[in-house]
Amino acid sequence: MRKNTIKERLARGETVFGCFVNLPSPDLAEISGLVGFDFILIDCEHGPIDFTTMTHMVRAADAAGVPALLRSPQNVAQVILRYLDAGAVGIQVPQTNTRAEVEAAVRAVKYQPHGMRGLAAVRAAGYGVTQTVPEYVPEANRETMVIVQIESMEAVKNLPDLLTVPEVDVFFLGPTDLSHSMGLPGQVNHPDVLAVMAHCFAQIRAAGKVSGTIAIDSAHARRLMDQGVQYIVPGAGRLFVAACREFLGTVRAASQ
Repeated sequence: MRKNTIKERLARGETVFGCFVNLPSPDLAEISGLVGFDFILIDCEHGPIDFTTMTHMVRAADAAGVPALLRSPQNVAQVILRYLDAGAVGIQVPQTNTRAEVEAAVRAVKYQPHGMRGLAAVRAAGYGVTQTVPEYVPEANRETMVIVQIESMEAVKNLPDLLTVPEVDVFFLGPTDLSHSMGLPGQVNHPDVLAVMAHCFAQIRAAGKVSGTIAIDSAHARRLMDQGVQYIVPGAGRLFVAACREFLGTVRAASQ
């Protein structure tokens, strides 16, 4: 399997930037890699992306030379298995609120002895053509990533315990669901929401772990970097909207 450069760079303390793609478009996945994003995060939780399209998006990321990670709609082993078999090198799992839920995510992503992922000569293993299955298993355990989402006050309360679960690569704060959990739905810039997120980032960093979250724009990304966040993902749709608004605002003002 392809070496996971994201996992390697995070381990070195670097910051990585991924494009969060929730539109069913292999072309968009490929373009996102070609313009310079470090990885593609395919959103199968909130986006209308079916399994076949997802597979083509993973291939498109491969063609662009960047790793494809994937947000699963559920913390269910049989669901996660299919995404990994298709070639995703990391799984981002939503609503992981308890130690048991985080451990379940790890078991779904990893082969024995670290997990219970089902084994077959699938695309991720080169169909058994480019390497043998016995060669693939330890490589997959080394290269695959587990990203768990902290997006409720229950998860925030449990965070010190969650940080001790082995094999978790990134603790990703979901600001929208977190704000909802706090009784402030969608108010991601509310001082109380920002304070909780800052406290979580500090806890994650103090534990020697990697934090991640969504960036609204480049200025927001810089503020996140100042807080020690290493895994930063702006949304493709938001980037498109911002670019369109900037272009139209400029040309319409010039044409008046």
